[in-house]
Amino acid sequence: MQIADRMNFIQNSVFANLRKDKEQYEQQHHQQVLDFTLGSPNIPPAPNVIQTLSNQAQIARNYRYAVDPLNELIDTISEWYFNRYQVRLTADEICLLQGSQEALVNLPLLYCNPGDGILVQNPYYPAYVDAPHIAQADILFMPLKEEHDYLIDFDAISPIQRQKAKMMIVCYPNNPTGATAPDWFIEKLIRFAKENDILVIYDNAYSDLIFDGSKGKSFLSFDGAKEVGIELNSFSKSYGMAGARLGVMVGNETVIAQYRKLKSNLDYGVFLPVQYAGIEALQTGSKIVEQTRQTYIERRQLLQQEFSKAGWAIELTKATMFIWAQIPDEYEDSYVFTKDLLFKTGVLVTPGLAFGQEGKRYVRLALVTENETICQAAKRFEQTQFFHSLTTSD
Repeated sequence: MQIADRMNFIQNSVFANLRKDKEQYEQQHHQQVLDFTLGSPNIPPAPNVIQTLSNQAQIARNYRYAVDPLNELIDTISEWYFNRYQVRLTADEICLLQGSQEALVNLPLLYCNPGDGILVQNPYYPAYVDAPHIAQADILFMPLKEEHDYLIDFDAISPIQRQKAKMMIVCYPNNPTGATAPDWFIEKLIRFAKENDILVIYDNAYSDLIFDGSKGKSFLSFDGAKEVGIELNSFSKSYGMAGARLGVMVGNETVIAQYRKLKSNLDYGVFLPVQYAGIEALQTGSKIVEQTRQTYIERRQLLQQEFSKAGWAIELTKATMFIWAQIPDEYEDSYVFTKDLLFKTGVLVTPGLAFGQEGKRYVRLALVTENETICQAAKRFEQTQFFHSLTTSD
């Protein structure tokens, strides 16, 4: 049985490979690895959201197919988008998802024929490159440079790429870099999409996790955005519902209609108790969102402080639950550094190369560990003199 050619481009998740290294270390050293890799939030939903999910899961009729989403949830999403982002949405501009990644993977199937192009930021969230491979589309990378604040350089996108591209995937606040996008950039993005007839897929999963005092905006709050794109939003990062898969796609009515048609052949909707939990989260969750943001602010400050004292100079991230950190000059690339760091200190991070070639000199650290784990990692750096030995060897 010969697998399809497209599967040659699909690799095992980097996190699966890192787990093998983690198991090897723990077997050899009989010591637990301090893991900063997978961005799975360890902050649970608010107790009332958990209780709602539990109560609804005990109602027998809620186990039927949920082909049509709950009207109450659609209305609540519309109200929340207006109150949170000042964006007005009709029911025809809203599509419920089993997590936003569902749409990230499937949207290229709607608009891309084999050989069409998709503009993708580099570094990128891995699903951004898996999706084009599945649709047999070509990936057109847009490098994000630190010297440009990790913003897309539209002038660097060639005329050939502009003509070839059918869609572009954009994420701010950005995973993995933590960068945020100013208003002028979003306005320029919309003009670029209009001028080149390119559909914008805007991943807005981290809009509640901005740490400079400003409030995250919606792509759709800018004039003309609905004409050129859709936005994906998630209940995972802000409301702690990562395992209870729930997301939303909003925006261009034509795209929503086409995606609903595709989705009708893929699944039978989101489990009804999860939908009821989503209603509860949106209606009562402002306090847990603020607590979550404050937790990540405290963790990023503690990590920067403790790691810097141990010899690893870390810059504070502007947003998201991740820190994008440079590796020491002594290392060839982030894969080599990650392995050395693990087997010399027992601390595991994600190599930046897992997010594309632009991540060669970086690693990503997820702020999903308790403060004690952060302090323990810094202590291991001190005990092993891992970073100090690099510094003094110059």
